[in-house]
Formats: sequence, C-alpha cells, structure tokens
Amino acid sequence: MNDMNQLNLHHLRYFQMVAHEGNLTRAAERLNVSQSAVSAQIRQLEERLGHSLFERRGRTLLLTEAGRVALDHADAIFAVAEELLNTLRERPSGRRQVLRVGSLATLSRNFQIGFLQPLLGRDDVEVVIRSGTLGDLLQNLEAHRLDVVLANIVPPRDEATPWISHAIAEQPVSLVGPPQRIGKDSSFEALLAREPLILPTVETSIRSGVDALFDRLHIRPRIAAEVDDMAMIRLLVREGAGLAVVPPIVVENELAGGQLVEVGRFPNLKETFYAVTLTRRFPNPLLRELLAGKLNRPGNPEGASVWSVPEK
Repeated sequence: MNDMNQLNLHHLRYFQMVAHEGNLTRAAERLNVSQSAVSAQIRQLEERLGHSLFERRGRTLLLTEAGRVALDHADAIFAVAEELLNTLRERPSGRRQVLRVGSLATLSRNFQIGFLQPLLGRDDVEVVIRSGTLGDLLQNLEAHRLDVVLANIVPPRDEATPWISHAIAEQPVSLVGPPQRIGKDSSFEALLAREPLILPTVETSIRSGVDALFDRLHIRPRIAAEVDDMAMIRLLVREGAGLAVVPPIVVENELAGGQLVEVGRFPNLKETFYAVTLTRRFPNPLLRELLAGKLNRPGNPEGASVWSVPEK
C-alpha cells in the first residue's frame, strides 16, 4: 500500500492541535472530542511515521525533534489546503517556510541582521526571532522550539548538552568617542588612562581582554559605565558619557558621519559571534543554507565570516 494512503489527515489535524496547545485537555476541547480519542489518533500517527512525536514533562507535552518536523509539515499541509480554498474563492494567500531564531538579548543588532540578511525580504520565508537569556534560549533549542541560538559566547558543553557552536563572524574591538573628547595629540594609552570609559561587563570576553591590557599598562581606568548591551553602549558614547570599548561596526553610522572617531584598535582583541545548534536528524533547510554561506566564505580565519551593516 502506498505510504500516502496510510497518512490520515484526521490524525495529522489532531496532532497539530495538540502540538500548538501543548496540552491534551485543551486540544480535545478545541476539537470537541474526548481526550482518549485524541490520544488514540496521535498513537496511530506515531505508528505510521515510526517516531515518537511528544515527550511528557509534568502536565505539558513537548515536541520531540521528529515532532517538530512533523508539525512544520502539518502546518504546511493545512496551509496549502487553506491556500487552495483561498485561490478558488479569489482571496489572497501565501505559503512560507519558517526559521525560528533565538538571540541573546544583549547581542549586537548588526550581527543578527547580518546573519539573517540572505533570508530577509524573501516572500517564501518567515523569520521568527526570540530574545532572552542564554539559559532560556538553550532550553528552547533543546526542546526544538528554536532552530538556532545567536550569541557572542560559547555555551558550556558536556555529554548531556552537546551544543555545536559555529563561529560565523569576527569583529575587531576599538576605542571610540566624540571628537571633542579625543583631541588631536592624545595617544591611545593616554586616553585610556585619562578619559571616562564605557566598558562591557566583566562576564564578556571583550572585558577580560581589556582588563588584561589595563594590567599590562598599569592603568587604573575611570569607568563611567559597565553595560552588557551593545546598543546601550552606542547610545551612551553618542551622548558623550565617555569613550567606548566596542566593535566599530556597532557605531558604524556615527563613525561615517563624524559624530564619533575611532582612536585605535585593541591588539589581539576580537569579538566572535556564534550560531549555536544541536545535532539534528532533520535540520531546518533554511538554517543549513545560512550556515553554508557563512562558514564557507573564503579568506576569513577559521571559516568565520565578517560583514558590515548599519546598526539599528
């Protein structure tokens, strides 16, 4: 018998409802059937597909990796059915692929836009972006609610949490500030010692490198602010709160317009950006497309790609 003949759309519809509701009771109420009927339909679908689609945690049903793939296809199947009805009824419709991205809340907007640039503006693609803490984002990645997490730190890895951290962009780190604070004859070291500084927080890789430089130069910095958000650093330095230690791409527009000046770059100090994934049997093809473009770009250290777009 043809496999398609074994795929019952009723099973698929019940599964889709439970997946979106995350709860058998609510799904049964929406479908106006009993919980036992819903459970039976899902078991039959799992038998036909040969994979478990849910795992239970307390009262919540979480999708397995196969479940996430099945839901994407179920959504697509029913979207096509709706598109058929819309077309015959002369109503507008569209079918789109979805990429679910988690981004560290403090991450540079430039990095996010640069990574997603090949997909932006495509009529057949929808990009869903969720921001949060690294811990929350990794939990969502593990639960298959995200396809990738964008970060500027490498998450801890062990046998229980086998994250794969793809280094996809690398930026130098500079000292920048308003022209009136910098003057014409001040050296890099003199400005570090004299001017108030806007620094990344101590948890960041940039800060550890800057602190090591202060120690080597015997400088006790005047810290105006410690900030974990690159967008906020950009605003503070633009308002004249001090000189900022920041990748110059973050303030690219201000440098180009003359509002800010780049004093110099910190030697051997770079910020690396990562796309964090899990090994998946069914990877999202949109993500595979993005990573192939970033990792295979020639002329960059360790395969990392570097780009430049205006900070939002």
